[in-house]
Amino acid sequence: MSTTDPSAISTITEHKAMFEAMLAKKLDAYIPDAELYVKAKIAAQINQLKRERNAVILGHNYMEPALFHSIPDYVGDSLELSRKAAQTDKDIIVFCGVRFMAETAKILNPSKTVLVPAKRAGCSLAESITAEDVRKLKAQYPGVPVVTYVNTYADVKAETDICCTSGNAVEVVNSLKTDRIIFLPDQYLAGNIARETGKHIIFPSKKPVSQEKQAETPNMDWQFLGWHGACEVHERFTVDDIKMVREQFPDVLVLAHPECPPDVVAASDYSGSTTAMIKHVEKTNAARYLLLTECSMGDNIAAANPDKEMVRLCSIRCPHMAEITLEDTLAALQKTQYVVTVPEDIRVKAFNAVDRMIKIGGTGKRD
Repeated sequence: MSTTDPSAISTITEHKAMFEAMLAKKLDAYIPDAELYVKAKIAAQINQLKRERNAVILGHNYMEPALFHSIPDYVGDSLELSRKAAQTDKDIIVFCGVRFMAETAKILNPSKTVLVPAKRAGCSLAESITAEDVRKLKAQYPGVPVVTYVNTYADVKAETDICCTSGNAVEVVNSLKTDRIIFLPDQYLAGNIARETGKHIIFPSKKPVSQEKQAETPNMDWQFLGWHGACEVHERFTVDDIKMVREQFPDVLVLAHPECPPDVVAASDYSGSTTAMIKHVEKTNAARYLLLTECSMGDNIAAANPDKEMVRLCSIRCPHMAEITLEDTLAALQKTQYVVTVPEDIRVKAFNAVDRMIKIGGTGKRD
């Protein structure tokens, strides 16, 4: 393509502007200038191509900084991006997040082509439970409503009464007005929500138990039935991590994602969804803050709040989110590759659970 071609000139101009914008965000603190220059060129190509293909790009808060601050039309947590996916009139939805998020976009807007720019982009939490697991629980505890975290695959959502996010889980639980709830699959989120709502939680054994023991469970004093699933990032934070940081920085504000273990959340100053933590950092007057969540999100918040000091404990990168790159996002748009599909019978049932979640929204501290 000749450099006299208007589209080529436009790309060159956008490349330069993108590189300057990345420098203004101080992304060179995380990425060498030479690499940043290359990433800016790829981002400019993506932005041009998404206009040509009438595409929208959704970027989760865990995307690496060069991608997060360049190509998404919308950024946010699962709840906010689900809303944007449902509302868009674009032909193509490119979901820069893991596969279950892209599935949710397809559930909500089935006429659109949904791309996830990675071959797999799995999730340890989503893979901790199957639709068959949910069916077995419903058979064992008939009539007990099932609340499923949105961090699950479509077939699990299809077995669910209502989904929730970490931002609206309390509102979802309270909306059911029932004595007992099956809350799946994150054991730590379930424990934190149970504690916040004053519920007693128990967990079913994944090992075979006698029929007599199974018969005892429905008569036990419980309001929450959880599941032994966890996020491989958030489960690694400990109370000792917090103690160590507080010893060196007594005035630090500690923010923990509710997928962290309950003792970690209890030892923190604030717990909320990714969006809630971002808003809290924006508003805080604390001298410094510590984020107990995925480390790329920490970099993104630091870049957006250069006047505030972040204590850098975070070294835990989600390996699945890390699969989403600018290079693969460009390839996904060029080749229409990694198309996400959901069987219609599953999609219809899953839609009901996700739609109920979106209608409840979230107005509490986690939203």
